[in-house]
Amino acid sequence: MRVRCSRRSFHLQKSRCSACAYPAALKRTYNWSVKAIRRKTTGTGRMKYLRNVPCRFKSGFRECTKAAPRKKGAATASA
Repeated sequence: MRVRCSRRSFHLQKSRCSACAYPAALKRTYNWSVKAIRRKTTGTGRMKYLRNVPCRFKSGFRECTKAAPRKKGAATASA
């Protein structure tokens, strides 16, 4: 059975996941296990989409645009 937490914690007879309480609308979380939260948090997986967001944020989420031509005098003055 596939549940939202992708663990083997789904009880077939109870029809309830012991890790995330699926199919309940609210996710099952407690603060007594700080280490477990650290294991499951953002950044422990691939973050295929999220790892590119800070770089895209710096450019104002612009895509498929050419950079404006840089002035020649500004480069020599700063060096």
